[in-house]
Amino acid sequence: MTDTTKRFTPAQRTYGAMAAVALVSLAAGYALSTLFGAGGSGGSEGDTSDVAGMSAAAEGGCEEVLYWYDPMVPAQRFDQPGKSPFMDMQLVAKCAGATAAAGVQIDPGLVQNFGIRTAPAEFGVLETEIIVTGVLAYNGRDVAIVQPRAGGYVQRTYDRAQDDVVSRGAPLADILVPEWGGAQREYLAVLATGDEALAGAMRQRMALLGMSDGMINSVRRTGRAQTTITVTAPIGGAITTLGIRPGMTVAEGQTLAEITGFSPIWLEASVPEIQAADIRIGQTINAAIAAFPEERFAGRITAILPSADAQSRTITVRAELANASGRLKPGMFAQVSVSPGTRRALLVPSEAVIRTGRRAIVMLSQGEGGFIPAEVEIGRDAGGQTEVLAGLAQGEEVVVSGQFLLDSEASLSGLNIRPIGAAMRGASDGSAADAQSYRTTGRVTNISGNSITLDHSPVPELSWPAMVMPFALAEPSLAHGLAPGDNIEITFTQHGDGPRIESIRKAGR
Repeated sequence: MTDTTKRFTPAQRTYGAMAAVALVSLAAGYALSTLFGAGGSGGSEGDTSDVAGMSAAAEGGCEEVLYWYDPMVPAQRFDQPGKSPFMDMQLVAKCAGATAAAGVQIDPGLVQNFGIRTAPAEFGVLETEIIVTGVLAYNGRDVAIVQPRAGGYVQRTYDRAQDDVVSRGAPLADILVPEWGGAQREYLAVLATGDEALAGAMRQRMALLGMSDGMINSVRRTGRAQTTITVTAPIGGAITTLGIRPGMTVAEGQTLAEITGFSPIWLEASVPEIQAADIRIGQTINAAIAAFPEERFAGRITAILPSADAQSRTITVRAELANASGRLKPGMFAQVSVSPGTRRALLVPSEAVIRTGRRAIVMLSQGEGGFIPAEVEIGRDAGGQTEVLAGLAQGEEVVVSGQFLLDSEASLSGLNIRPIGAAMRGASDGSAADAQSYRTTGRVTNISGNSITLDHSPVPELSWPAMVMPFALAEPSLAHGLAPGDNIEITFTQHGDGPRIESIRKAGR
């Protein structure tokens, strides 16, 4: 077979490479001359940058340029066009018509392809639930200290040991009290004389020695002295402390045992301090005990301990559970559910909220593929819904899927985030001359420091819709006597940092 492949000598290959380099150089030179031909032939590097920045502005249709920025570092703004000090690229002009309201634009036909879904912010009932862990414990309010009424010698302890469970009236120990014998025999001798007055005096003396009325009556009925007393359990429960053994000598008032009840039994749960405001005495709780997974045990909160744990930043909440059968044992683990109650609030799907650490942001749909980021103040979460305290109006569409893609695009485009106060249309500029007062009514949803969050009615003078938003207080004392849920009428003025309440009157007064 004949080899038809053409072979080149090394010299021929060298000449070919040189020719290729020359062609590339000619093409590059032609492109550069075309690019800068309109601007003249002798521009400096600074002139080239200015032309490039102004050209970018003109191509974007800018009538007025607000500033220039690097898309990779959108927070840094420049007064003149030129080359970015951060990246090897030209600065981009921000047009006066391309403020935050313009937002991110996406071809409406591609919205579905990006998986972007929206949902309206709507008022609804937020059914909150706090789930924490807890441990069962002895009932610290049901404690009995067992002490003898007279000193003597321990004859019998009925084989009791610590942690034994005893019922009320169960015998704990027999104590021999020698001095009782003489007093009882004197009492029997006086009874034989028939002197009732002297017998009554003797009876009082025996009671002071520690004898019960039952023992004194038994001595009178049987005519025999009884020098042994049986100490019994005053309540039912577990013997948590036991300090007697046969043969011991005990003194009057000495602690022989301590008995602690566990019916009802205590449940102590650790609640994060951030949720402490939602916990109140008397609230119903439900506990799931690991030993009885098929059952739920209901109880009520009886105490909230006054101090928080410094390590875990939790507070201890104490509840009582019925335990007549004694199945629940101190030390058992429990999962506790607390329902603070329901409240009406402006709600959005929880997945729509982007938490940045310092603030919460949602992406708002503007229709026709337009989206803008907006800052919101959020409250509690429950059932996949998040409470919005301020920053949104009812009916505004928030993005619940694909919002991270939009947020990334908004950051790269240098868009400003709509602040909470900017949710109000037609807000004044807060100048000194703009001191007009406005009136509206609303329901208090939150009181925090020097501000009140209101679910207020529309304000036609400012073109505000009905929405939930915070108002600053001219004086902190204006909030005295108010609580969440109160309906109020307010007079407020507009300032650079937002609306400020000048006067408050409860509705109906």
